[in-house]
Amino acid sequence: MRIVGVVLDGETRVADLSPDGESCTVVAGLREFWADPESWLARPPAGGTVPVGDACLVPPVLPEAQVLCIGLNYLEHAAEGSYRAQELPENPTLFARWTRSLTIGGAEIPVPSAEDGLDWEGEIVAWVGRTLVDADPVEALAAVVGYSTFNDVTARRAQKLTSQWTLGKNADGSGPLGPMVPTGEVGDLRDGLRVRTRVNGVTVQDASTSDMIHPVGETLAHISRTVTLHPGDLLATGTPSGVGYARTPPWLLVPGDVVEVDVERLGTLRNTIVGDEHRRNPISRRTERRQPSPEARSDPLSQGR
Repeated sequence: MRIVGVVLDGETRVADLSPDGESCTVVAGLREFWADPESWLARPPAGGTVPVGDACLVPPVLPEAQVLCIGLNYLEHAAEGSYRAQELPENPTLFARWTRSLTIGGAEIPVPSAEDGLDWEGEIVAWVGRTLVDADPVEALAAVVGYSTFNDVTARRAQKLTSQWTLGKNADGSGPLGPMVPTGEVGDLRDGLRVRTRVNGVTVQDASTSDMIHPVGETLAHISRTVTLHPGDLLATGTPSGVGYARTPPWLLVPGDVVEVDVERLGTLRNTIVGDEHRRNPISRRTERRQPSPEARSDPLSQGR
């Protein structure tokens, strides 16, 4: 399965994207799905099917979901750029994204006016499927229902203005997220999945998830001792070395560039960089699929409810 969000009749639903990417079949309403994700993933989707070309695809994310991210989670990345002189953190360095910063593969990503460009950070997101409070690492890892390819696109100038990273990590439309693939189809990230990032066809990051410093289960357990995690929350697991700002000379994404994140078993996420004028007119930069015409909104689509 490849789980996506689709807007039908003004309501976001969860759907299964076909292997060829040409259509999606409704699984459930967004809140209905995240109320019991493991149950919905265990059964074949029973809703109607709509062509992707007639659909408005969005991340299958609850508006109130917590999007927590690990920084400096690969040894070589922690040693590059402005962090090379720092000691390796004993605990995971965590920051947050707003759900509004998330988008999908194919969407255009605008460069904010104060930035010379944007930086790529190819990585993986883990989706939480159960409530976690004071969990141990085994319990926390068992609560992960799926993984997605992710690009934590970063506005470096804004990020470096202070010791807090929030501003630079939440630029408009800067967090493209791929379809969620169920955990059973992915396996354990500790066994090693290949993560590669390409810019205009040139490979700029190439690493294995087995090189992570702080594994998913341990990190979620650590978070749960302070913050309750709920079904639908996300954990971005960090990026490997090879980011643009740490290069000599620095290499940033500018309008016209195409950035791809390719993760083994999860698929490829592809986005185009555009200018700041697109940020001022969000409708012009949306490449999420348009809503279907009234003729395309057949009654079977509502059967996914």
